[in-house]
Amino acid sequence: MRKLHETRLSRRAVLAAGVAGAGTLAMPSILRAQDRSLKVGVYGGYFKDSFDANIFPEFTKATGIAVESVAEPTGEAWLVQLQQAARAGQAPADLSMMSQTSTLKGQETELWTPLDPGKIRNFDDLLPQFVAKYPDGRVAGIGAVAWYITLVTNTDVYPEAPESWAALWDPANRDRLGLLALVSNSFLLEVTAKTFMGGTDALDTEEGQLAAFEKLAEVKPNVRLWYRDEAQFEQALKSGEIPMGQYYHDVTGLAAADGFPVRSTFPKEGGIQDSGNWVLSRASDKVEEAHIFVDFMSQPEIQGLMSRKVGTAPTLKRDKLDLTDEEFAAVSSEIEPIIPRYDLYTSKSDWLNQKWTEMIVG
Repeated sequence: MRKLHETRLSRRAVLAAGVAGAGTLAMPSILRAQDRSLKVGVYGGYFKDSFDANIFPEFTKATGIAVESVAEPTGEAWLVQLQQAARAGQAPADLSMMSQTSTLKGQETELWTPLDPGKIRNFDDLLPQFVAKYPDGRVAGIGAVAWYITLVTNTDVYPEAPESWAALWDPANRDRLGLLALVSNSFLLEVTAKTFMGGTDALDTEEGQLAAFEKLAEVKPNVRLWYRDEAQFEQALKSGEIPMGQYYHDVTGLAAADGFPVRSTFPKEGGIQDSGNWVLSRASDKVEEAHIFVDFMSQPEIQGLMSRKVGTAPTLKRDKLDLTDEEFAAVSSEIEPIIPRYDLYTSKSDWLNQKWTEMIVG
């Protein structure tokens, strides 16, 4: 359990550097099958290891299509690589796991081959946030993996679970919070809008965004740590040094199962649901295989397998899944989630970062 817990953390190696160890470079993990194959880009570290061990072999067994998994570099580096390669007519991977913000940025240059909903049997059972569309309605990506950021507390310090994100603003919690350090990974503007402004639509205008910044600035006296290093916050949460904050639901649950005095709560306003899509490079000629892959990954049994083995939140409606209530609660919630405003992190990124530094963490 301990090992799983530590590697689950490195799943956010979407954000961490040095994902491809020497071992993975020397020998791409390729599963031999007939001549059909797919190169699939996956977040390095935990995600890639989990998919290589638990998910890709099932796909090859079911379809006869070999998978060569490619560890994606961090941040937007992979998007840039795919764009440059596509201009030369090449695809470093056919399909890639892509953050929502990078999915949107790729759409601007028509980097993604549209996917045909008619070839994905469970398309109508996908939750709407897991279908990324071009402005004209073509499908640019389908949900690959999702996870939740929730309100976490040390149970020794807080015997009662908080019920609302409003707890972050409570003066009783002065100097007690650990919060994520970036506007684009903490999603605290969205939390503010959902908790105090009627919903994330309040962020449609610059006026609304400024109002959210002003309200969020009221949290500052309560913040002990704006964290970039997740392990640092997790240690402080377990010890009670920083007894409240925002963190990953599944990782917190694993720590609690290990006997640490921590809990994850889905506030009444919802947990923050972050996710990535499967997208198909326009330079790939494996369109048929890619549809078979996305169809397979969107099946209820495979979504259940991913929740159990990888710790991801399912992309399908709850009533389609074979997860028990306990299994479902370990990775997800029926409370409507707070969905990040990814559109703002593409269209207003510089302005948001500037205001975040000026008003929140500076």
